[in-house]
Amino acid sequence: MEITPLQFPTLPGIGGTTEIGSVAPSTAVKGPTGPDTEFGSLVLDGLDRLEGLTDKADNLAVQAATGKLENIHDYTIAASEASVASQLTVSLRNRAVEAFNEIMRMQV
Repeated sequence: MEITPLQFPTLPGIGGTTEIGSVAPSTAVKGPTGPDTEFGSLVLDGLDRLEGLTDKADNLAVQAATGKLENIHDYTIAASEASVASQLTVSLRNRAVEAFNEIMRMQV
C-alpha cells in the first residue's frame, strides 16, 4: 500500500516546498557510509531556515505596522510558522541537553 504525500498549493513568499512527508533518496540520512550530509550541517540548515522564517515574520510585521501590507493574513501565517518552528527548535535543544546530561551521568 502506497501512501501519497500531502499536496499544498504554493503560497507567494512561502517558498517552493509543496510536499510534506516525502524525502528524496539522495537527501535521506544514512549510516556511516551515507552521503556527505553530516548531522552538524543538518542542524545549521535547520537554524538557517528558522532564521529565515523569523526574518520574514519580522518584515511582514513592519509592513503591517506601516500600512503597506495588503493581506494581514500573510503576517499571521508567517508569525505562526515562526512561532511553531521556534517552539520545535527549543524542544529539540532541551531534549539534546537532557540526553547529553544522561550520557555524562553514565558510569564507564
